[in-house]
Amino acid sequence: MPDEFKKVSDIISKDGEFKTFRKVAKEYEVMNIFYEIFPELKNVVKVKSIKDGLLTLIVENSVWRSELKFKQNNILEKINCYIKTDLVNKIRFTSK
Repeated sequence: MPDEFKKVSDIISKDGEFKTFRKVAKEYEVMNIFYEIFPELKNVVKVKSIKDGLLTLIVENSVWRSELKFKQNNILEKINCYIKTDLVNKIRFTSK
């Protein structure tokens, strides 16, 4: 029997074996909080996926796609600042 018990949350947050789990959890967090960060985009953008730092967004039309492509760096900065890590490094905008 171990001398010291550890909290499950401590093991998940610090153990190297859970690195991939933590990354995937952060990716899902970005998908879930996207509209908290950008409420003005709720009617024109749908979050499709995020994998390996690539956030894929489905955009209402080509006009919005061009506008958001122009603001891509600001969007990336705002997301990474909100989640306090450099998880997202590229955005792909697609149309419906």
